[in-house]
Amino acid sequence: MSLTKRYLKTKAVCKVIFRFPQKAAPKAKTVYLVGEFNNWNTYATPMRRLKSGEFTTTLDLKTGKAYQFRYLIDDTAWENDWAADQYVPNPFGNSENSVVVV
Repeated sequence: MSLTKRYLKTKAVCKVIFRFPQKAAPKAKTVYLVGEFNNWNTYATPMRRLKSGEFTTTLDLKTGKAYQFRYLIDDTAWENDWAADQYVPNPFGNSENSVVVV
């Protein structure tokens, strides 16, 4: 997994490219990006599957903030981003959320 950040010079926005590699879930049919930026709406941000098997999506996030997020694989499994800026305990107490700081 990886996060690529591109800050825009004309706006207080950062384009963040989220990548979920095939090796993280080789048999995944769907991956959704779920987090504070979409009010934890499970299906608001589907990721696009590339020919390589990797899933990707790009979001414009306001700078000066930290956003918690996770990946939802095939509606059954949650995964963190291995390259997240930080990790924080989630309210369910059994795992952590990934954090991207922009």
